[in-house]
Amino acid sequence: MALGADTRAVLLAAGLIFLAALLLGVWKYRGMATSPDGLAHPYVDTAHRAALLYSFATLLIAVFVELSDWSQTVDLVAAFALIFFFVGAIAGYAVHGYRQDTDNQFRDPIRGTHAFMWALIVAEIGGFTVLLAGFVSAQIL
Repeated sequence: MALGADTRAVLLAAGLIFLAALLLGVWKYRGMATSPDGLAHPYVDTAHRAALLYSFATLLIAVFVELSDWSQTVDLVAAFALIFFFVGAIAGYAVHGYRQDTDNQFRDPIRGTHAFMWALIVAEIGGFTVLLAGFVSAQIL
């Protein structure tokens, strides 16, 4: 079975996010090994876990892209709206882990944090709704 170009692009993104998760795991391990309490910074831990979860979520997105009734363009825009914010969240966690500036990014948020979160909510829910509707149109109706 030949996969669509849109599906291949999403699978590549999943693989790259998973690779990032593995690299973040090395950083987490290093933090655990050198910390007096045996713990990495909370946001290094969060970045690692989020990257693992988002890599598998991106695999799920690839399935919906492949089975969607919509055009490749619609599927790619919807999928990469989600993936953009997955990567943005991981990057944000990694920045806080590197800076070690907080253990709660919402306690004293930097300018734009809440706008980013609302955009993330709209893009992730909206993007997946488009893909789910494409799947339902192609496979259920």
